[in-house]
Amino acid sequence: MNPQELTDNPVSLSMATYTGVWTKSEAGHLLRRTLLGPTNQQLLDAVALGMSGTVAQLLTMNTISEPLTYDAGEAIAAYGTTWVNSVYPSGATQIMNTDAARSKSLGAWIMKRLNNPEVSITEKMCLFWQNHFAVSDMSDMRGTYNYLMKIREHSLGNVKQLVKDITIEPAMLVFLNGGTNTVYNPNENYARELLELFTVGKGPQTGPGEYTNYNEADVSAGAKILTGYVVDGIKSTTLTSPVPHFYAVLHDSSNKQLSTHFNATLIANNGATEYADYIDVIFQQNAVANYICKKLYRYFVNYDLTADVETNVIPVMAATLVNNNYEILPVLEELLSSEHFYDVALRGSIIRSPLEYVMGMINATNWTPNYGLATDSEMYVTLYYAAGMMGQYYGAPPNVAGWPAYYQVPNFSKLWANSSTIKLRFDHANYVTLFSGYPVNG
Repeated sequence: MNPQELTDNPVSLSMATYTGVWTKSEAGHLLRRTLLGPTNQQLLDAVALGMSGTVAQLLTMNTISEPLTYDAGEAIAAYGTTWVNSVYPSGATQIMNTDAARSKSLGAWIMKRLNNPEVSITEKMCLFWQNHFAVSDMSDMRGTYNYLMKIREHSLGNVKQLVKDITIEPAMLVFLNGGTNTVYNPNENYARELLELFTVGKGPQTGPGEYTNYNEADVSAGAKILTGYVVDGIKSTTLTSPVPHFYAVLHDSSNKQLSTHFNATLIANNGATEYADYIDVIFQQNAVANYICKKLYRYFVNYDLTADVETNVIPVMAATLVNNNYEILPVLEELLSSEHFYDVALRGSIIRSPLEYVMGMINATNWTPNYGLATDSEMYVTLYYAAGMMGQYYGAPPNVAGWPAYYQVPNFSKLWANSSTIKLRFDHANYVTLFSGYPVNG
């Protein structure tokens, strides 16, 4: 199809199941959007399996191992064993060295996951949710690991349950001050982002303190609802992991009045599970499904959310999400099997993120390291920093909204290829293809 034909033919807006030709071109489009660099054999296998079979394979969660100790700075876990349920050592120097060792181990574990050869959308969805529920690394790597695993656990599951679990996940409690939000000193940070970034979305401002989907009174009420949780066990020498702990004495036990945006619902005191009652009310609003589906669309299809897409595509996806009680799999299956997804005019419309660029080059050439735990891990850490220098450190988005390329109007993914990072992309390609690669342990 030539460029003139692309201009003359309007984009299909149909969410009906795609029944057109199924060649390496269509299979490649599907796998490039859902994996981090498919191999040629995977493309050929997808052609043979057909669209429905390939989509079904993609929507099956793969398995992973735990991060392993390989750096001598680790003071507790032995070489080749995992540290994720280990205590911390005593002594400032040992703590500092152990933190550094676990941070490197975690980075290697992340990149090994992205180097997984299985045909599964899991890692792309983990990256989606990790951007959606953006936190920075905890000072305790066990907490960061638990946060990443919580996302993975629900990455292909129920969105409502994911929001509930993330709300009291120690990494989030620390990052958005939920662990210091008490009846004596309410903190609105998480209550605001729960609405603005995680569920209904803000929408245009409609008046003083009023937005399309909530108002400032809802933020204030939400902060009171969420009081009482603290984080115990950070860098503990006795507890094997940071844990959320609810203290009734720190919780606001009054009734909390929500606005008409939430049907003027009154949230009664319910102690440790009151936050879940509140989230159930939030998810009664259609705005949640619309907001989540718009982000999914921009992530997998096209960042240009046109008026036609808003009218004909997003409502179909949102209805599927609501009708399936916020299970994400039916929405993904519908989207990845739709006529709209395979429209030729939408292919190549998204610039790869740094992680997709770095790992896409590695994975497409069927490369996996096999030099022993220490060298393999250092290789993965080197790739972690390569992607980070281009603007995307996994597990460390620049702010609570995530990476700007996923939300910043009007450029979106074009932001990945700016004047600073484009040269780094060229340099990386040269290192990998023309020179001897990155030097790691000789």
